[in-house]
Amino acid sequence: QVQVVESGGGFVQTGGSLTLSCAASGSIFGIYNLGWYRQAPGKQRELVATISKGGLTEYADSVKGRFTISRDNGRNTVSLQMSVLKPEDTAVYYCNAGVKTSPWDALKVYWGQGTQVTVSS
Repeated sequence: QVQVVESGGGFVQTGGSLTLSCAASGSIFGIYNLGWYRQAPGKQRELVATISKGGLTEYADSVKGRFTISRDNGRNTVSLQMSVLKPEDTAVYYCNAGVKTSPWDALKVYWGQGTQVTVSS
């Protein structure tokens, strides 16, 4: 079993900063892509940022220049530094991890339970 747990959400004013963290634990052989997604009320879940095992990053256009994703392969963690936050960044933020539990298993994607980020105007 693999568990993915996010932390660091909260309430912040427009223009403020917040850092989200995510840790994967359990029966892990290797973690490949890690990502952050978000879902606002009434909207579909959307990609925010991803980072490959080698550190290659991708960002949604709406967060480029404001958010930074990073990972610590030794600790199986991924972080999302968010700055210049806007009310439209308000959402539940989810972490996902592409994990193999053994060399022979297929890659599976595991999701965390989500953490709420609220940006007041």
